[in-house]
Amino acid sequence: MASNSPRKSDSSVSRRSRAAARGRVQRAARSNARATGRARAGAGGRPSSRPVNARSGSLAPTERSVTSVRLGDMRRDAERERTKATRRKRLVVAIAAVAVVVALVVGLVALLRAPVFVIESVDVQGADHLTAEEVAHLAPVAQGATLLNVDADGIVAGLKRDAWVQDVTVNRIFPSTLQVLVTERKVGAIIEVPTGSTQFIQLWAIASDGMWLMPIPAQDSDVGKGISPKIYEDVDAAMRIVGLPSGIKPEIGAYCTDDAVNNALHIVDGMTTELADQVRTVSAADKDSTLIKLDSGVEIAFGTAENIREKERICLEILSKNEGKVAYINVRVPERPTWRSAK
Repeated sequence: MASNSPRKSDSSVSRRSRAAARGRVQRAARSNARATGRARAGAGGRPSSRPVNARSGSLAPTERSVTSVRLGDMRRDAERERTKATRRKRLVVAIAAVAVVVALVVGLVALLRAPVFVIESVDVQGADHLTAEEVAHLAPVAQGATLLNVDADGIVAGLKRDAWVQDVTVNRIFPSTLQVLVTERKVGAIIEVPTGSTQFIQLWAIASDGMWLMPIPAQDSDVGKGISPKIYEDVDAAMRIVGLPSGIKPEIGAYCTDDAVNNALHIVDGMTTELADQVRTVSAADKDSTLIKLDSGVEIAFGTAENIREKERICLEILSKNEGKVAYINVRVPERPTWRSAK
């Protein structure tokens, strides 16, 4: 009996020692876990969710590690990628545009040099006072020219050298016709221009805008036979300005600078009633004494080209109220018109 008591006592002590040791280990582990949690909470604002090894007190490993990236860095990276993509796109577009331009230029040059759309006919319209030979001389079209390479500006400039031509339009009618539309000046009057010692009168055509068109040769002369017959039709139909003083020097393609002639043109061109159709001649020794003679033989002292419509109205009223009786009307001063009958 006495021999068993010491062994039991030693066994109990041994068990208590081991239990105490385990308790110390567990307390140490818990203490380490709390310390680790506090450290992580201080660094990130909250404790780690990773498990703690109960025996060692260290954090248990996770399945993968996480790297934190700032939001500003992510935005800058995305912006750089977008910038690179935009530059690449612009470069591709620029290269494509250059390629298209080069292709178009090469194609256009090849087309201009190719014998396609060769001009086979030239259709000139509106050049009534020019002959076909004159048109061909002023605006020649080169043999073998095409609708693509023809010098349209040269044609316009060439035709405008002639005083009759006011404007020109060139149209290309594919596949082979070049159309030239000419707008001519209208004859405003035929001027009896005294030459030398006023013993000789030279007829000149003048446009309604005051440009000298050409001297009128005798119709049966060699020069007269070579010009357009339409010119002589206008000579017969146009109003004449007569009674001019010597010293007037007309020039083809130049505008008239004589006051008496320009005043007479403005009067006739400014009339809007049937009186204009009755004018046969205008005597223009000077602008203040401009005298109009009608087909009926009535003479009208018109004066300057002022108050044209009022002067017209007065003349028509006098002629209407005194039909067949009037020989002369003076409307130089429209506020005080006068007239006299035939003797």
